[in-house]
Amino acid sequence: MKYGVRNTLNATVTKVKQGDVMSQIECKLKAGVISSVLTTDSVQELDLKKGDQILLLVKAIHVIPVKE
Repeated sequence: MKYGVRNTLNATVTKVKQGDVMSQIECKLKAGVISSVLTTDSVQELDLKKGDQILLLVKAIHVIPVKE
């Protein structure tokens, strides 16, 4: 499959929280943890569940650096 995204991350799904319309998945990376919100229909279509090995495609329209 080809896609127009340069930032890709290999991840393992560690948690799936399904709601009526929207769901949240939490994924473990080598460098930490990342969460993603997507439609519940998409979670079900992809059959995402804890332990799945997935590829995350990251396409950000905003990058906001913060220094504390």
